[in-house]
Amino acid sequence: MSRKIIFIFFSFFIICCSSDNREENYNTKDSYTINGDKDNGGLILPGGFEGLVVTEGVGPSRHLAVNKNGDIYVKLRTATGRNGNVALRDTDMDGKADIIKRFGDYPNDGKFGTEMKINEGYLYYSSELVIYRQKLNDNNLIPDGKPEVVIVDPYPIRWHNAKSLAFDEEDNIYVTFSAPTNACEDWDTKPNTYSTKDVKGEFPCEQLDILGGIWKFNKNKLGQTIEDGERYATGIRSVVGLTWNKKLSSLFGVNHGRDFLHNHAPQFYSEWENTVLPAEEFMMIKEGDDYGWPYTYYDHFKMKRMVAPEYGGDNKKFTDEYSKPVMGLPAHWAPNDLLFYTGKQFPERYKDGAFIAFHGSTNRVPYPQAGYVVGFIPFDGGEPSGPLEIFADGFSGREVLIDMEDAKY
Repeated sequence: MSRKIIFIFFSFFIICCSSDNREENYNTKDSYTINGDKDNGGLILPGGFEGLVVTEGVGPSRHLAVNKNGDIYVKLRTATGRNGNVALRDTDMDGKADIIKRFGDYPNDGKFGTEMKINEGYLYYSSELVIYRQKLNDNNLIPDGKPEVVIVDPYPIRWHNAKSLAFDEEDNIYVTFSAPTNACEDWDTKPNTYSTKDVKGEFPCEQLDILGGIWKFNKNKLGQTIEDGERYATGIRSVVGLTWNKKLSSLFGVNHGRDFLHNHAPQFYSEWENTVLPAEEFMMIKEGDDYGWPYTYYDHFKMKRMVAPEYGGDNKKFTDEYSKPVMGLPAHWAPNDLLFYTGKQFPERYKDGAFIAFHGSTNRVPYPQAGYVVGFIPFDGGEPSGPLEIFADGFSGREVLIDMEDAKY
């Protein structure tokens, strides 16, 4: 069973902190040296980097946010009862959390609580159906007041219901409303059978009316539903990692591609093709974009958007009608978060590049699972300047992993 651990990766080992944001029991040095764990916490990292285990045992988690004073806030994926967030503070400047507190008095609906972001003094976080916020106080680890409801998803809990978000510089908040299916399957085409072979897709796909895209809202308005927002982009199956790139003034996301190409169309896709297709997609998302789900998928080997077999595709038909990603990523690796590096601590080649955290595949059987890594894509001039690199590996703790629940971390 995997250990739920939070890591810090760092280079040159200098962390800068603002002393006026710390409580009296803090070490008030403006900078201090942290040494990595002798084994880097069991991880494999590039030369010049070290890894440190900040804490263990926080529970199944997804996104985290780091405040300017070094406090860390973690969103639990699942939680018993209420208090679905964890706050961490390092008081003796060794990089490890000394204070660990649960907080957040709100219903933990569903199993995929995901988001944790800081924006203009507020801590935003999400359950499956609701986006909340609380006001941060520089003197206190736990945010002030009760959680405020920003946006409510009025529809029942479903698969791929994670609520990820991003903020632009004009008071807008972007929210994912992901689709629960692989290809908007019309199961009426397969009555009285458990077989999925030759299942057809619903056309037009009604899920796209309220799902399968990104919606934009006013971040300063409370108590909103999807009707208060506007659809920003569509044809996007499931984005969990979403961020706004200030330098490029653009929204970026990483999309979970579909599954079951071989199951639905074994006459066109082998088990191996089912394992390596389709691509996960690294997207630069512009207003009005349509990325073609469920009618298409992206093939990163052919670098084409292919017609899905549920809609007449045969592994050969392609279309140019829809938006294309910035880059195709390995199939089924499940990109779960995205961050553009804007700091000054790492070597120059990392500047403006994209770090992507993958939770790894679950459905490459009969082949081993893969992709439980942190990846990096270098950028130059607003575009990728090289392929995806493995930045951090070793999370699985074993060479061959069949079930992701057996991962070490």
